Amino acid sequence: MGNWVVNHWLSVLVLATWLGLNVFLFVHAFLSYDKADKYYYTREILGFCRRTLRKQLDHNLTFHKLVAYMICLHTAIHIVAHLFNFERYSRCRQATDGSLASVLSSLAHQEKEGGSWLNPIQSPNTTVIYVTFTSIPGLTGVIITIALVLMVTSSMEFIRRSYFEVFWYTHHIFIIYFIGLGIHGIGGIVRGQTEESMEESHPYTCAESFEKWGDHNSHCKRPQFEGLPAESWKWILAPAVLYMFERILRFYRSQQQVVITKVIMHPSKVLELQMNKRGFSMEVGQYIFVNCPSISYLEWHPFTLTSAPEEDFFSIHIRAAGDWTESLTKAFEQQHSPVPRIRVDGPFGTVSEDVFQYEVAVLVGAGIGVTPFASILKSIWYKLRHADHNLKTQMIYFYWICREIGAFAWFNDLLASLEQEMEDLGKVGFLNYRLFLTGWDSNIAGHAAVNFDKATDALTGLKHKTFFGRPMWDHEFCTIATAHPKSVVGVFLCGPPALAKSLRKCCHQYSSLDPRKVQFYFNNENF
Repeated sequence: MGNWVVNHWLSVLVLATWLGLNVFLFVHAFLSYDKADKYYYTREILGFCRRTLRKQLDHNLTFHKLVAYMICLHTAIHIVAHLFNFERYSRCRQATDGSLASVLSSLAHQEKEGGSWLNPIQSPNTTVIYVTFTSIPGLTGVIITIALVLMVTSSMEFIRRSYFEVFWYTHHIFIIYFIGLGIHGIGGIVRGQTEESMEESHPYTCAESFEKWGDHNSHCKRPQFEGLPAESWKWILAPAVLYMFERILRFYRSQQQVVITKVIMHPSKVLELQMNKRGFSMEVGQYIFVNCPSISYLEWHPFTLTSAPEEDFFSIHIRAAGDWTESLTKAFEQQHSPVPRIRVDGPFGTVSEDVFQYEVAVLVGAGIGVTPFASILKSIWYKLRHADHNLKTQMIYFYWICREIGAFAWFNDLLASLEQEMEDLGKVGFLNYRLFLTGWDSNIAGHAAVNFDKATDALTGLKHKTFFGRPMWDHEFCTIATAHPKSVVGVFLCGPPALAKSLRKCCHQYSSLDPRKVQFYFNNENF
């Protein structure tokens, strides 16, 4: 529990603040409708009123999803509540029993422009559907609900992975959503009595004698009503200003010239781009957004930097796994065509930047998820060569899990250089790496078995042998905990959610309750 609090205290604090603010706003609005005198007659028809105010936040990807779920929940509550409201509006408008609710529902619809009406249903023959599609609140409500449904459904994992363009373009419907939300309350469906009318005919003194409203002998006049001014814009304005500022800044940075210095095609359809950009500065594990105008002017895709801060260029590795990445790969494969123009925005920080703050680091990459750790390993190579005395890390465990044997060739030279550098510096134990192959056939296994006694691995040419299958994480964590009984161990993953769940569980299981002994802290890359 203590480790979880240390890792997530900031997210918990932000979440608690956000939820607390929403609860406060809801209670404040509810009490206002429930207690304020000017809503006396509104309560007579609806029984009670509510208003949900929500603040849109986008702290990180996980928090962004949580806010989206809360928006969907509040939208459902909002719609259901309006259905109940309009059912009562309709019932009261059709009533002929002479009750207060029926009298209020029939007030001055012939003078609707004058603002004296209370029930939005103008006549007993008016349907709820008609009001929905002919009023500003109703029509905008339908539009923003459809926009929300499209954004949520297109954000499903399957669509994002397989049809990223659908997700990307559909998600930008949020512009329509926020515009509709801003004007949703202009029509003033929920109305209250005007201040002037309350001074002339206070509901506490005139509600009981509603039959005599307007009589010359009565001091109670017909009440006058007004709609609430739209308030949603107050909650949209600040995020919209911040968003526009961020977009302007990103546009400025993306217009800076990017020079592609080297293009390398690796096995398993992986493209490496080495680039230069004036004023570009990075840290290990960071990522950038990449755009290729010749493919799509609007699409920006995140890619982890695989170069080290010490190098005079920055690089990314792109695996062809979708329409955009395949188009980019084909564009660079064409021999006699000009090099496509690339725009870059970033870099942006990730949890991997903290890797050198731990005494012991465990790096776990699955497939192309190895890219942030390539940057870290390269940086270590430079730090060891230049005898960086500020390096706090004492040992690194590196696990790379791949389906195809060709994938290991992406960073084969890097691992071989690290092996040689460790030997030359007498730090063979500093880097303990293990490669796991999860997809193989009998020919590969037989070839590895026949050449097992050789000094180098038959599959990769490295001194460490390739393992077949997946790591036994309980065994690995137990071994690390035994080897470093009093160390703080940072576990970093760039891989699928199932693997993240297993590693998070092991971090909690093998961390000691004694804070002076081994502690595992889990860090996960999210894109």
